[in-house]
Amino acid sequence: MGDKIEVAALHHFYRGLSELVGVESMLKIYQQYKGMQMTIPTHLYDRKLAAEKVRKEYNGQNQQELARKYGYSQKWIRQVTRENGNPNHNKELF
Repeated sequence: MGDKIEVAALHHFYRGLSELVGVESMLKIYQQYKGMQMTIPTHLYDRKLAAEKVRKEYNGQNQQELARKYGYSQKWIRQVTRENGNPNHNKELF
């Protein structure tokens, strides 16, 4: 299917997408979402699901690591661990 596509004539959005993921994947995305307006979330991870993971993985000293891993701020990590009453929260060294 991708070999019949004239990439040079594609809309700039689809041309860029085909360069990023390949023509076949671009066509799948096109077929699935054509005509829809989409907003791409800033965060890769869902806030509620990431919060659950953070609560499980927090050890009192890994705020920065978790913030980087899940793409949220250290302030958000602190809020999540406080809300949970995490026993490791007070172990953090400032």
